[in-house]
Amino acid sequence: MAKYVDNGPMLNAYPDSVGGTLKDIVAFLKKDEAKDIFSSFYILPSVFNTDLDRGFSVISYDLSEMLASREDIEDLKNLGMDLKLDFILNHISVLSKQFQDIVKNGEESKYKDFFINWNRFWEGCGQMTEEGYIQPDPEYLKDMFFRKPGLPILMVRFPDGRDVPYWNTFYQEVKYPSLDYGVLMELFPGMQYMTADTLAKKVNAAVSDGQQVKELDFTGFEAYREKTVEYLEANRSYLGQMDLNIKSPLVWEYYDDVLKTLASYGTKIVRLDAFAYAPKEPGAKNFLNEPGTWELLQKVQDIADKYGLKLLPEIHASYGEKNYKVLADKGYMTYDFFLPGLVLDAIDHQDGSYLKAWADEIIRDGIRTINMLGCHDGIPLLDLRGLLPEERIQEMIRTVVGRGGYVKDLHGNKNMYYQVNATYYSALGEDDKKMLLARALQLFMPGKPQVWYLDLFAGKNDHEAVKRAGAGGHKEINRTNLSPEDIEERLQEPVVQKQLEMLRFRNLCLAFGFDAEIRFELEGTKITICHERLGHKAVLTADLQDLSYRIEAE
Repeated sequence: MAKYVDNGPMLNAYPDSVGGTLKDIVAFLKKDEAKDIFSSFYILPSVFNTDLDRGFSVISYDLSEMLASREDIEDLKNLGMDLKLDFILNHISVLSKQFQDIVKNGEESKYKDFFINWNRFWEGCGQMTEEGYIQPDPEYLKDMFFRKPGLPILMVRFPDGRDVPYWNTFYQEVKYPSLDYGVLMELFPGMQYMTADTLAKKVNAAVSDGQQVKELDFTGFEAYREKTVEYLEANRSYLGQMDLNIKSPLVWEYYDDVLKTLASYGTKIVRLDAFAYAPKEPGAKNFLNEPGTWELLQKVQDIADKYGLKLLPEIHASYGEKNYKVLADKGYMTYDFFLPGLVLDAIDHQDGSYLKAWADEIIRDGIRTINMLGCHDGIPLLDLRGLLPEERIQEMIRTVVGRGGYVKDLHGNKNMYYQVNATYYSALGEDDKKMLLARALQLFMPGKPQVWYLDLFAGKNDHEAVKRAGAGGHKEINRTNLSPEDIEERLQEPVVQKQLEMLRFRNLCLAFGFDAEIRFELEGTKITICHERLGHKAVLTADLQDLSYRIEAE
């Protein structure tokens, strides 16, 4: 089973990140300044038909008619670029045809077991509540990890009026219709206009304020309560990401169809997002369950092999848990989620010892990675546990926050940090010399370098975007969309020009490859990284003290 691709540089962006559409990104890549700098392109999943979470809630894997076209995909192929695209194994949108069929047909839907019916899953493992869902016994929940407070349930209204709980690990939003006097006068023949208008405004205001429909105050309008509440519940709509039932044969037909579709776009690498949440068993920890996770991965790989696809499983976990090593030992490429923090630490402390220790491990164990500095998400912190001393991680958090970043914690628990959100340029103090040294180190570290578009253009923290996004919008700090005019202006900046020069060298130099011989040497603050392959040689010499670097080739 061939799982590896070339290790030339990979662009990473949303389809609307540069110019507004994928066509605009293609236009940028056709520029002389961008010629020969990338061999791959990781397009984030808003390139598909999606709704929420900037693309990670997929309705279907058809291309977004607003952002991309088959012609754009063909243009990328003609530029010699292969694609990396996402496959979200754990969930799909409530707007998917499968979930909408359940909403419409209830128990008669062919997809009723396509998603996880909470009560069937937990049958015999807890007590039924008045709300209509099973509360699992404490013995089953004590080791389980959930991504949000409370039980991961969305109550779905069936056509027969029943509310049925379905498993919902990530986002959910329930919307109720706005009442007006006409609706109420139709519900209650003979109801007077003023009564209907007053009640409609009262109910709408309470719902808008976040009150639960079943708990609304109908004082003075008691006779209208039951039918009004029923109308609201029967006509509610949903947004969210519903977990798939991997024990359903229909889900595996869906998986096959998705991978076939991705292959048709010219995909070489499929990033498996949130796949470790998909295997579920009562009482298991609910993330990276064993052996279910590895059994799932093998079954997906068997399908991927049919279409010539390489899988890149995404797992965020501490270094000490060694999940990256398990994946590598199974022959998969792995994400180098350690590099962003290690490079920040090395530059800020003028100490490359932890970076060298990680490089030596990759080289010694033959781990094939995709590495990065910034990305659509945050700079990983959780992953560094066990690799970087705790006090150095805490210092990194303070430093990046002091430079305008935000800390993402799990469940709001400050003792369970997850990531820090900032552009990489701002995380480095918006220092051009540090940015260029960081890029040079990334390009010479073992692995296939993935380049976030905003890093390439030395993007700064976008606090206004965070304000516009509101609660939970911290990630927008590093997702600024650039206009064609922004690109033209930034292409004149030396920090951008020098990154492009480095990337072109990295992409074209034959010394680089997964089969290259790599040496990483450290003497004081001086780092030397050498790649040799097919009679070619590339050497980086860098000094963490004065932030200088030199790249040479033979």
